[in-house]
This record gives sequence, C-alpha cells and structure tokens, in this order.
Amino acid sequence: MSIERARAHLQKYHLSDRIRELDVSSATVSLAAQAIGCEENRIAKSLSFMTDDGPILVVAAGDAKVDNSRYKGQFHCKAKMLAADEVDALIGHAVGGVCPFGINEGVRVFLDASLRRFETVFPACGSSNSVIELTLSELENASESSGWVDVCKAWRDE
Repeated sequence: MSIERARAHLQKYHLSDRIRELDVSSATVSLAAQAIGCEENRIAKSLSFMTDDGPILVVAAGDAKVDNSRYKGQFHCKAKMLAADEVDALIGHAVGGVCPFGINEGVRVFLDASLRRFETVFPACGSSNSVIELTLSELENASESSGWVDVCKAWRDE
C-alpha cells in the first residue's frame, strides 16, 4: 500500500507520527484544503513529469502552474506530464496520493520556489486521504530533494 511506503520513508526522518489520515478525500488541491481547513496555496502538490533523464517530481504550491518556458530552461526538455495510468508504475504512488516520500528509486524530486512563501505546507502521504504538515526544511530533507527550482507561474505578480 502506497501510504505504507510513505510512512516507512518518513519514519527515517522521525516524521511518520505526524501523518494525518482523513475521513474524506484529499485527492485534489481543493479537497485537501477543505479537509484540513487551510488555503489551497499551502497544499504542496506533487507534479510528475518525464524528462530525458527519467521521471521527476516537482513539488509546488497549490496555486502554482507550470510555466513551460521556465520548465524547459531548467530541465532542457518540454514539460511532459506523465499520463495518469503511468504515474503509479513510474513514481510509486497513484494519482491523488502522489508525494515525494517512498517513491521509486531514481525518481528525482525538485521543490518549486512557489512554496517559499510559507512556513509550513501540506503534501500528501501516498493515499487519497492522507496529509502531513511540514516546514520547508523538513520537506527538503524528507523528500531527499535534488534542489530548488523556479518553474511555475500564476502564484506571483508577473
């Protein structure tokens, strides 16, 4: 079960006891924000892409959208999101519960600058009804991030 993979991964960082399993779905940004009572922009959504070097996750704020030119400038390829039926096999979690914890070996995780506005954010934990509140430092460490990127738009005045 995907949440168990995420839980085992977060245990290495002494964070697994903070996972919240909800009675309602948190499968979308809107549903997650409603379920936990926060603004949608504080939901840390995990977007899955295929690059020339394999699949990656970009964790971004709930109100951020990928900017194709920034993405191409960062990753040197067109932004190609994984199809829903590819996500579980390539990333290790199904759509609705995708998170940067307990993912398949070789999947690199990048954190988008859109998250830096917040002290804490809420990523999923491998299921469509789980969430955890983490500081940016905790997210960076627990996601084993490959670094910060700036590939999103719509969250700032431009």
